Amino acid sequence: MTASAATINRQFRLASRPQGAATRENFSFIEAPVGEPAEGGVLVKTLMLSLDPAMRGWMNEGRSYIPPVGIGEVMRAGGIGRVVASRNPAFAEGDVVYGVLGVQEHALVPADQIKAAGLAKIDLRLGTPGQWLNVLGMPGMTGYFGLLDVGLAKAGDTVVVSGAAGAVGQTVGQLAKIKGCRAVGIAGGAAKCEWVVKELGFDACIDYKAGPGAVREGLKEHAPKGVDVYFDNVGGEILDTVMARLARKARIVICGAISQYNNANSAPAAGPKNYLSLLVNRARMEGMVVFDYADRYPQAIAELASYLEDGRMKSREDVVQGLENFPEALGRLFTGQNFGKLVLEVARD
Repeated sequence: MTASAATINRQFRLASRPQGAATRENFSFIEAPVGEPAEGGVLVKTLMLSLDPAMRGWMNEGRSYIPPVGIGEVMRAGGIGRVVASRNPAFAEGDVVYGVLGVQEHALVPADQIKAAGLAKIDLRLGTPGQWLNVLGMPGMTGYFGLLDVGLAKAGDTVVVSGAAGAVGQTVGQLAKIKGCRAVGIAGGAAKCEWVVKELGFDACIDYKAGPGAVREGLKEHAPKGVDVYFDNVGGEILDTVMARLARKARIVICGAISQYNNANSAPAAGPKNYLSLLVNRARMEGMVVFDYADRYPQAIAELASYLEDGRMKSREDVVQGLENFPEALGRLFTGQNFGKLVLEVARD
């Protein structure tokens, strides 16, 4: 046993529901003793946490695909950690694991919560902890199943993905290329677009910050025959613009709408104005939630790990250090400051 009740656990708990962007005032920073696992439980030391746009939605009250974080509860977050104490035969002290650990230094996971937390051992020979939160983690799983199962991408398709330099977007575009598609990204800023094309191998990238009409003109140039698959991470005006350029039988994958998450006073997300394009082009739009594919994660991990190993896929992480910096780090997602998959390093292994 390498942890004891004398060890102090620092954690962020949700103190109030944000109106607009989440700020430090919406959280309480608590210090509490670390307990020891009961029969069947494990104690995990958090190494790295995944910061995802979905976290903003988890703070809102109301019905969704997952219950909201309760006021006073540890803020939900997926992460990588090392088991420091175990009373569960499936986990040994020293195992590196992935799971919903929460924004805290130590996660005490009781027996009846192991499955709900998705706690699973990971193999660091397949990728670094950062890659296990990126291409081999929830963003990679989202990109894989969203593109192939929902988007039904096939060789010869023109695939457009917004948020192309982010966690999900980078996997979608690279995977599209591997599957024989034309990959066109949409990202904010010349540096991100250059990286998406030169490093990740996209065919083109449209800088939505380049001025009014940049996305519309970029799609005319880079998707002249229309968009077969649009993988949407941002919603709003960009979704509307892409809908005006759909090919016959196009598929739109609704993964997220980061442009809408911080609407003041929790105003509803703006819906697409060009939805009749679905009718004209016999197209469809379908939402996807990655948790629906949990039983198939091993299949996707094995395939994506092989692409990392042979160099066909790259993985970029934007690492912020220090648990205490969580609120400001999370905010980077919604201002476009992150470059790659945003992760919070809580402790060095």
